[in-house]
Amino acid sequence: MNDYYEILGVSHDANQDEIKKAYRKKARLLHPDYAGPESEDAFKDLSVAYETLSDPQKRQMYDIGGPDALHGGGGAGGAGGDAFGFADIFESMFGGGGGFASSSGPVPRARRGQDQLLAVEATLEEETFGAKKDISLDSFVVCARCGGSCCEPGTHPTTCPTCGGTGSVTRIQRSLLGNVRTQTPCQACQGHGTIISDPCHDCSGEGRTRTRRTLSVDIPVGVDNGTRIRLSGRGEVGPAGGPAGDLYLEIHEKKHPIFTRRGDDLHTWISVPMSTAALGTVFQLQTLDGAREVTINAGVQPQDEVVLNDLGVGHLQRGGRGDLHVHVDVEIPRKLDQRSRELLEELASIRGETRVEPRRGDQSMFERLRDKLTGQ
Repeated sequence: MNDYYEILGVSHDANQDEIKKAYRKKARLLHPDYAGPESEDAFKDLSVAYETLSDPQKRQMYDIGGPDALHGGGGAGGAGGDAFGFADIFESMFGGGGGFASSSGPVPRARRGQDQLLAVEATLEEETFGAKKDISLDSFVVCARCGGSCCEPGTHPTTCPTCGGTGSVTRIQRSLLGNVRTQTPCQACQGHGTIISDPCHDCSGEGRTRTRRTLSVDIPVGVDNGTRIRLSGRGEVGPAGGPAGDLYLEIHEKKHPIFTRRGDDLHTWISVPMSTAALGTVFQLQTLDGAREVTINAGVQPQDEVVLNDLGVGHLQRGGRGDLHVHVDVEIPRKLDQRSRELLEELASIRGETRVEPRRGDQSMFERLRDKLTGQ
């Protein structure tokens, strides 16, 4: 005697959900259309087992007296009572799509358009202070002639005579367990339920045309090279005048002739003559905010820097601005005339700078500061 619980692969105390789930799983594997004719008997047994155990009264009778207690009520005729048909099996196999599951109605012609990505060149000044720019791009827009209807003006879509406007056609196939009804997209209307007899002459029935358009966009303060700005609904219009996708602007920073950006700080380098480095000076530096006075203290050393606060790039999120770092490069003359040499030799003699002594190159910042303060 076949054990219906064993056939379904469930325990004797399984609930209805477990029984139904087990049947769905095995039905996928044993259906003759997929497993071949040799699985017909096993599929019949599976269907009888499910028909019996899915009915509370039949299950109770089976538990008491086995198959004989049902008086042949099961049979191989397929799932009865509240058993689900093959359409349910196919729906679970194909996720409600394809040609097996029930139709959810005609497919709309209008669909969302694609997103677009556009490279936008921005200067350092625009990144620092923000800017409004006009950009041009090739993109799909709603057809001006038909307004996205896809039809020649004065005409309208007509109901598909093949599917009657449902977008799908139903076919009935006979199987071992009876008739199986399947639904597939209508080929005459491509599942839309309507037919366009007179497509728009400008867009060929697509409801959109490709053109070059100009947009005015804002460049936010603080954007950096590679930053992407999302403009919702500013991308391509979809087919049949569907909603537009998004437009992404990717910032490409234009190289500045003087300043280099590191994060939100700006850096520049100046060359200072040896004598000026020793004596100190004040000069005017042209910054992004205009001319600013920069003080070079006497005795400035190579690789020293002067920091000008709040003259860098604006912060993208938290407000405020970075700093401007002025790096000092001390120029040492490669050639000296006789008089210059005499003066330098005299200065060296006065300062006692005639000796060259080795020094550790791995000194810490504090050790170098100590040596400078003690004159070592």
